[in-house]
Amino acid sequence: MGTVEIVIIVVKILFVLFVVLTAVAYMTYAERRISSFIQDRHGPNRVGWFGLLQPIADGVKFIFKEDIIPANSNRVFYLLAPAISLVTALIAIAVIPIGYGFNTTIFGLLDEPTYVSLQIADINVGLLYVLSITSLGVYGIVLAGWSSNSKYSMLGSLRSAAQLISYELPLGLSIIGVIAVAGSLRLNEIIDAQQNHWYVTHQFLGFVVFTVASFAETNRLPFDMPEAETELVAGYHTEYSSMKFAMFFMAEYANMIIASCLIVALFLGGWHLPWNVLSKVDLDTFWFLPPLIFTGKVAFLLFCFIWVRFTLPRFRYDQVMGLGWKVLFPLAMVNLLITSVWLLIKGG
Repeated sequence: MGTVEIVIIVVKILFVLFVVLTAVAYMTYAERRISSFIQDRHGPNRVGWFGLLQPIADGVKFIFKEDIIPANSNRVFYLLAPAISLVTALIAIAVIPIGYGFNTTIFGLLDEPTYVSLQIADINVGLLYVLSITSLGVYGIVLAGWSSNSKYSMLGSLRSAAQLISYELPLGLSIIGVIAVAGSLRLNEIIDAQQNHWYVTHQFLGFVVFTVASFAETNRLPFDMPEAETELVAGYHTEYSSMKFAMFFMAEYANMIIASCLIVALFLGGWHLPWNVLSKVDLDTFWFLPPLIFTGKVAFLLFCFIWVRFTLPRFRYDQVMGLGWKVLFPLAMVNLLITSVWLLIKGG
């Protein structure tokens, strides 16, 4: 790998981190503004134009808040837990493609144009990479609850572990149909296979299971049992303050972005439009269209995450477990069976 390729990769990593962390910060603003609209009240509107500087004010507030560590906590794991949650959420974005790419001479610094893909790393098992890395985030939550030496934190972390295990199974089964139809675990190939028709059309059952399981995996309402403030004060992060507390929220929003990207890539055609409209466009010139389309779909799904939170009440814990094992898991198996029969008939 040459110097130019290394520089391009480093620049892409820094750019993606900047974009994702900025999006995470402004997701807090968007959530408060959308919820205020739904509830017919004012949201943040004092700091900056229409309150757009509110996330910056919140960040400064978290930085200067007193950093408290419980006296009887396990200090090492207590400090490590929020970092695990945030880092696993951020590094999972490395294999998600948002477009084809473009040729550039880097402002005339190169003699020949170099192709820059809109993806940090393109690996053959990209989908497995994302699922495996995001599943490691539960260790941060479990360690946070255990190391805090608080019964409420411990109960929240145990709930999270049970919930993630329960919903990992239907989530994984729901995408096997997509993998079987596309014939690949590479996200680029799965997206390209949806040029003419999105997989949501003939994998609708898998789409529903994956979407619902994604809400549970990200601990969003109505599945936020690990953080149920009416029962557990604040759940696994009850004993956290300052930036460590903020890191858990950053991890939650980053996981929402990853879940939305996966839904778009697996079921909603990625950067493709219906009827293969992009095939009629010169993508060498208009290379920025696929990223705009992909980002627009992700933004809509993030809006849906917020919309659902302020629409549905929190489920009881037995309802959460029952939905995962008694409804989503059988539906995922039915979807897998239907897909297998369809591929067998089609192949025959």
